[in-house]
Amino acid sequence: MFYFVRHGKTDYSEKGTKIYQGFGAELAKLTKEGEEEIRKAAQDERLKGADIIICSPYTRAVQTAAILSRELGADIAIETDLHEWLPDKNYGAVDEKTTKIYHDEFDSSGGIYPEGEERPWEDAAAIKKRVLKVLERYASFEKVIVAAHGTMIRTTVGCGKLENGEIVPFDPFGRH
Repeated sequence: MFYFVRHGKTDYSEKGTKIYQGFGAELAKLTKEGEEEIRKAAQDERLKGADIIICSPYTRAVQTAAILSRELGADIAIETDLHEWLPDKNYGAVDEKTTKIYHDEFDSSGGIYPEGEERPWEDAAAIKKRVLKVLERYASFEKVIVAAHGTMIRTTVGCGKLENGEIVPFDPFGRH
């Protein structure tokens, strides 16, 4: 069984300064409130006895995984393909205004391109495909925690908007 945990509240107060510009915004850490959200999530019985914690390489997810690891005593593996949705599927730089436009398009279309059209942003099928490919490598584990991001989680498991620290069980291989 996989348990997705959305990262805690993120501190974007330095966004647009120093290294926190463009893709550097992904280096933002959790707020103190976000850290507490994850400590609280770690108390959930469903997470006890996890074999491993896998996470996105983005700071907020790595910090979430570190807190869970400390609280639960499970090792961490960073998986680059557990990153959040991409405004440019070819990994190009996209400004904040354009990112918002693309994310609104993604949300309003359910992550599906209009018929016969292509978009620069990563579609829902591509997100799910890359995430499931990672999860397949951990299919032999009994219980895996996945510290990751809202859009990535909801697209993969087919759920609605998630709160920070929310836990979503997922059994893609029908074992439980």
